[in-house]
Amino acid sequence: MPELPEVEVTRRSFADRIAGARIDAAALGKPLRWPLGLLPQALVGREVLGVRRRGKYLLVDLSEGLLLIHLGMSGSLRFVGVDEAPLGSAGTHDHFDLKTSHGLLRLHDPRRFGAVIYVPDEGDALARKLLDHLGMEPLSSSFTLDGFKAGLAASRTPIKQLLLSGSVVVGVGNIYASEVLFHSRIHPATPARDVGPRKVKTLYEAIRSVLALAVEKGGTTLRDFSAANGMEGHFQLQAKVYGREGLPCTHCGAPIKLMKQGQRSTFYCARCQKEAKAL
Repeated sequence: MPELPEVEVTRRSFADRIAGARIDAAALGKPLRWPLGLLPQALVGREVLGVRRRGKYLLVDLSEGLLLIHLGMSGSLRFVGVDEAPLGSAGTHDHFDLKTSHGLLRLHDPRRFGAVIYVPDEGDALARKLLDHLGMEPLSSSFTLDGFKAGLAASRTPIKQLLLSGSVVVGVGNIYASEVLFHSRIHPATPARDVGPRKVKTLYEAIRSVLALAVEKGGTTLRDFSAANGMEGHFQLQAKVYGREGLPCTHCGAPIKLMKQGQRSTFYCARCQKEAKAL
């Protein structure tokens, strides 16, 4: 599943290129998770003002209204400029095309868990339902140590699962949660409120640094992720624990272990990340 770094890499790979473009046509393929919310042809003539991100949603600001794009479990966007080789006609797994004066933006989503939704603005009821519950943005100034401490102190949920929930801080998905907990030497099953002040600060800093590195490396490509310019990510080459079950820990040499938490795979080092009630 594309996580925050992959979505941010995707945004950066086409945001500047599509900004200022006029929409010439729009087309839908098979139904996605939620309906678009208006007829595709109603988008024609509007201008793309810019592309933002909130959590794992891309927000495409238009001269009238807003498109919310979510990549779901396996989705990816491609953007080709008018002076580049065309993508060709939409294939079986291509479910949204936005043809603009600057080029074509296409959503490819084999599993169709993604979505493209039109709303009049961020105050719309559907937009608020999708965005209002999201936690702090880890790569922005809104992500504060005090806010992070307060969020953890209020929860008995195991720290790994709290990170995945996105209720305190968004974007720390399954790959990156395993990584930041290893960097912080915190056992994944530790209740969030039992993580002591020193470890909370270490975890806070690890979230910022690991996600920033993942964006720098173009995200993680485990199967088929690529940015809107077709480039694959390379963060997986930097992973210390994720996907390394049985391999030696890069810090102590003990074998990396795998356990299931809420039906998700968690990778950790039992020697470096000792289980404890309080840290």
